[in-house]
Amino acid sequence: MTSNNTTSNNTASTQLTPPLAAPLGGFQDIDGRRIFVHRAGSGDGPAVVFLPGASAVGLDYFGIQQQVAQFTTAVVYDRAGTGYSDPAALPRTAAEVATELHELLHAQGIAGPYVLVAHSLGGAYAHRFAQLYPQEVAGLVWLDAFHRDWDDFVPAELSLAASDELAPTEEQLRQALPFMREFVAQMLADYPEHVRESLVEYHVSDRWIHAGIAERASMAALAQELRAGADIPDVPLIALTPLAVDPAQQALMSEEALREMHEGKTRLYASMVNAVSDGEQRILTDTNHSQLCFERADLVVQAIHDVVDRATARA
Repeated sequence: MTSNNTTSNNTASTQLTPPLAAPLGGFQDIDGRRIFVHRAGSGDGPAVVFLPGASAVGLDYFGIQQQVAQFTTAVVYDRAGTGYSDPAALPRTAAEVATELHELLHAQGIAGPYVLVAHSLGGAYAHRFAQLYPQEVAGLVWLDAFHRDWDDFVPAELSLAASDELAPTEEQLRQALPFMREFVAQMLADYPEHVRESLVEYHVSDRWIHAGIAERASMAALAQELRAGADIPDVPLIALTPLAVDPAQQALMSEEALREMHEGKTRLYASMVNAVSDGEQRILTDTNHSQLCFERADLVVQAIHDVVDRATARA
């Protein structure tokens, strides 16, 4: 739900902060680590798998998951080193994360191909999953998600490498924890109380700070890793592009920089959907990057439903 700073990356990568207790769901042992997973629903369509952004966790998408579970299987999980999963040194390569997810889904008996729903940094891992296991991807929903070609569409001062300089420090994040507590509680007001309270505590924890810093510091390296592999597969794809101003970004960026970023990412995702035979970009002017999945959960669910339907028809 926020960004990070490379100056803290060495600290974050070595502090294997233990997770909090999960309020629901279960665990699967993958390579000696317990990986948190929660599944809901059933149906004939492809299973939907959520890939969280940096500083986000699977249960942040619980409200959307419950709606998707009404028409197909919906899966949320936490990458190792984040959320309720066991510790791991961060950052990790996209291949490590994608392989872990692949093993998790198979160990849980969740059959592919899958519709991958990627939010923010989750896009890097969704793309790598598609590169490694192209036959196991039925469709994609891109929630303002990471794309390897970002630097080609924005000015140099907004590049992935330069974004580290714009990110808050660990000290600034700690100072913002009272705001974060209130923000998360407000965004998750409709969640069951025990789920909401657990997520609020996670988003003001040391693990939240350290994991977010470490993961976001690897964006340039992730883009380079993805450029060595294939393009997004030709599967049904809907990209949601929110254009409202994110308060956190507004505090760190000028009005001109925000305008250039929004114009650049609009062109980027337009190029992405135009590269497949069944792609669509949906532009949202009434929400921003951080609040997309809460303020406009209805449009996120609709996009997922549409991709599931298109993937089912294609199959």
